[in-house]
Amino acid sequence: MTANDRQLQADAASLAAPSLPGLRGTDHIGFTVPDLQEATDFFVDVIGCEAFYDLGPFQADDDWMTTHLNVNRRAVMRRLRFFRCANGSNFEVFEYESPDQNPAQPRNSDIGGHHLAFYVDDMDAAVAYLRARGVRVLGEPTVRDSGPSAGQAWVYFLAPWGMQLELVSYPDGKGYERTTARRLWDPRFPGKTDAPD
Repeated sequence: MTANDRQLQADAASLAAPSLPGLRGTDHIGFTVPDLQEATDFFVDVIGCEAFYDLGPFQADDDWMTTHLNVNRRAVMRRLRFFRCANGSNFEVFEYESPDQNPAQPRNSDIGGHHLAFYVDDMDAAVAYLRARGVRVLGEPTVRDSGPSAGQAWVYFLAPWGMQLELVSYPDGKGYERTTARRLWDPRFPGKTDAPD
C-alpha cells in the first residue's frame, strides 16, 4: 500500500468519525478586549472589518453569570459587538468588568493564549500597509518551503491592546494538498472541502 493509499483510507475514516449532530462549521470566535471602542476602531479602520450590532450590558444579582458564562457572579458584560471580516468566521468582541478580572493579555505560550489569522493575497503589501499605520509587526514574514505548510508565508502583529494577530498567505496552496484530496477550510475557496476543480 502506498502512502497516498494510506492517506485516502485515513481521509475516508475521518469522514465516518463521530461528530456533533448537525455540525456545519464555525459561526463565530469570541474574545474580550479592554476597550470595545478601541477594538472597533482598529478592526474597522485598520483591518477593514464591518461592525454589525451591539448587545448589553448584562449582569445578574444571582449566580446566572457564573452558571451560564463561567465568570464571577458580579461580573458585568458591559457590551459586546459582532463583526464580519470579509470571508470566514464572525467575531463576537466583549468588554467586561469583573472584580477578579486578569488585565494581562495572554501570550501564545500561556494557557488560553490565542491569535487570529487573516488571509491576505499579497503579504508584502499587507505588511507595508500595517507598518504605515503604526501597527507593530513582529519581525519579517516567515516563508515555509517544505513540509505540510510549504508555500505558506506568515507574520504576527499586535493590536493596540496587545492581542496577537497574524497575516497568512499561500496563493499557490500548501504542501499537504499534494497528499490528499481533503482540504482545510481555505479563504481562497470558501465552501470547498476537497481539491478545487
